[in-house]
Amino acid sequence: MLSAFANALRSPDLRKKILFTLGIIAIFRFGSSVPAPNVNMARIDECVALTSTSDAAGLYSIINLFSGGALLQLTIFALGIMPYITSSIILQLMTVVIPRLEALKKEGGAGQQKITEYTRYLTLVLAIMQATAFVTLANTGQLLPGCGGILYTQELMALITMVLVMTAGTAIIMWMGELITERGIGNGMSIMIFTQITATFPAGIWAVKQQNPGAIGWFYLVAIILIGLVVMGAILFIEQGQRRIPVQYAKRMVGRRLVGGSTTYIPLKVNQAGVIPVIFASSILYLPVLFATFRPDSAFSVWVGRYFGGGNAQFSVPYNIAQFVLIILFTYFYVSITFNPEEVADNMKKYGGFIPGVRAGKPTERYLGYVLNRLTAPGSLYLALVAALPTIAFMAVKANQNFPFGGTSVLIMVGVGLDTIKRIESQLQQRNYEGFLK
Repeated sequence: MLSAFANALRSPDLRKKILFTLGIIAIFRFGSSVPAPNVNMARIDECVALTSTSDAAGLYSIINLFSGGALLQLTIFALGIMPYITSSIILQLMTVVIPRLEALKKEGGAGQQKITEYTRYLTLVLAIMQATAFVTLANTGQLLPGCGGILYTQELMALITMVLVMTAGTAIIMWMGELITERGIGNGMSIMIFTQITATFPAGIWAVKQQNPGAIGWFYLVAIILIGLVVMGAILFIEQGQRRIPVQYAKRMVGRRLVGGSTTYIPLKVNQAGVIPVIFASSILYLPVLFATFRPDSAFSVWVGRYFGGGNAQFSVPYNIAQFVLIILFTYFYVSITFNPEEVADNMKKYGGFIPGVRAGKPTERYLGYVLNRLTAPGSLYLALVAALPTIAFMAVKANQNFPFGGTSVLIMVGVGLDTIKRIESQLQQRNYEGFLK
């Protein structure tokens, strides 16, 4: 592993990409600690010290998680990457139902560029809406429960300035994520999410020890670390699993040359969807909580606040059932839009490829769909169980609920980390170096 890191830094091109990515991450973390205008940081620190972290972040747990705690500090990057994730989800869903977007998707690079442009515009709209909501909550003293006076002034222009600054922060995050994808290592948006989640990780672990003094605190700390390592090991094992469908290409004449006759395979992973369904499900679960903040006195808002908001949200039965079902549904949905058996079968037939023992055309399409469904079923259950198991384990040992080490965090960290390492490894192998993974 150490030699692989040394080889990665020895290559000038790869070293430049790694250092560029680290530089963007450093700027990102710096912006997450710079307060927006009109924010009384001293008052916020007092409120956070007096208020349970789980109660403070409960209603906004997903945004606070993806912002690395910047939301409750009202920094310039307070919204984090959440508006972009939400807009991407909306565009993914709309692609299925709007023919125009579906046609753009089939146009290849040019169509995808147009969809990306629509995603950016929608991100800015959502950022303005979310910034307005959180500035309003801060102005009325509802952002941190029972804590007011976190803004210096309540003048309209000052509040508008805060909204514009936070929206601009989201635009900068989106731009930096695209820079990482273009010039750095890995997927930029995934790297951003990974950075913000891991930023609160050490403090969250140590908080378990501090809030449970004595030997019991050390027991909780060791138990949680062991549970995390076991879950990470299981995730790594399953993420590497795949079903390889053999594909053979018949020999054919192209001009005066005889080409083809090769044998390859289609790799279908057990977890074909990655961590996207978990992020999608978390985003959807956030929507009723956001709605409840605007109508806090309605019966629905009270029910949402009891089971989906507050520090006990991730430990409530309705929340975990909803998350379990949504992850399974989104897994099937995402796999269906990213892997089209009909399109794969047509391409194989066009280039003279076939699966041994299966006829080309419709039989190949049905076979691929059959295999994909059999893999998606355990893959979706795996994602849903991993998202719920850490919570169940913490409930069993009655660990402190402020600890932000949930299944969603683990899946995202391991998934993004593994994907980034594989990208570095592929570039190392292109330069005749041994990779990280053997």
